[in-house]
Amino acid sequence: MANLLINKTLKSMRNLNLITALSSRSRQFSSAATAEQPQSDGDSSSFTFSSDGQELKNNTTNQDDSIHIKPSASTSKRETASSSVTMPMSFMTGSVVGKRFFNRVTTRKADDGNGWTVMLDYRTLKTPSKRPLKLPTLALAKAIAAEWEYQETDGIRPFTMPLMKLACTALERVPLTRPKVIEYLINKFNQDLVFCRAPDDNELTSSIHERQVEKIDPLLDWMESEFGFKPVVYSSFFGGKQEDGLLTAVEALLKKTDDCELAAIDAIAGAAHSLTVALGLFHGKLQIEEAIELIRLEEDFQVDRWGLVEGGHDVDIADLKVQIASAAVFLGLSRRI
Repeated sequence: MANLLINKTLKSMRNLNLITALSSRSRQFSSAATAEQPQSDGDSSSFTFSSDGQELKNNTTNQDDSIHIKPSASTSKRETASSSVTMPMSFMTGSVVGKRFFNRVTTRKADDGNGWTVMLDYRTLKTPSKRPLKLPTLALAKAIAAEWEYQETDGIRPFTMPLMKLACTALERVPLTRPKVIEYLINKFNQDLVFCRAPDDNELTSSIHERQVEKIDPLLDWMESEFGFKPVVYSSFFGGKQEDGLLTAVEALLKKTDDCELAAIDAIAGAAHSLTVALGLFHGKLQIEEAIELIRLEEDFQVDRWGLVEGGHDVDIADLKVQIASAAVFLGLSRRI
């Protein structure tokens, strides 16, 4: 099952060349990843990978926007010739970065036996705070290893590594910002996409209203059975106010999540403009295709009526599929069975 999810995700990632060509339409992953080999008596090197919209930085100096692989004194001449690589890039443009500097990607048990790590040849991937990228499951470690293995010889493409970015978000940022992440999700919950209902007394919107009732009401009914309060629907673009009991119940659920779960929920909610859809995926009420259908319900209705704008609608669809699928796959692979 894990291999199937990984293959589907990697297949979706190949559509990103189109997406990143129009970076103004891209949505951001709020994460950063750093990989560096710890100091030891043997061979060592460092690799820094930043994906928060900033340029890639040298691990030993901040004088230029680059990545630098530094060989140790014990490195062979052949390794020395190929282990120093400068790769400047801006993540949001999706540029190809430098050259692939590693040959083999593997996974192994963490040194303390708790979790799994990814190896690029002899280099251990590390977080921005220079701690090993310790992953909760072997399945997730292999998926992230597959993202690195997918990189082409002519360059590293960070925009094809959403699982790597989500993992670093879960390990680095969520533990430090958990209360703020939950507060933000709860504040945006009142303006949830699926709570906004088209008017049913207008011939231009009545058909959309009917489709919303058909597709979205079962999800709202599930919310009522799960949390004890049925969400209030409204027709205002400015949102409405949900019952305090529902807000309290949803907040209590978010507080019980682990860091990987909260990172995935936050990523899905941001891409979907809907915490309800994110919770539906989290609980298994929705599948990826069903979630995407609900998110695009109104826009797909307009596309069916007026036609698809090439370079616009198709880019949005591909972008959304990658973001929702990668976060959902990350959520599933991070769970210990």
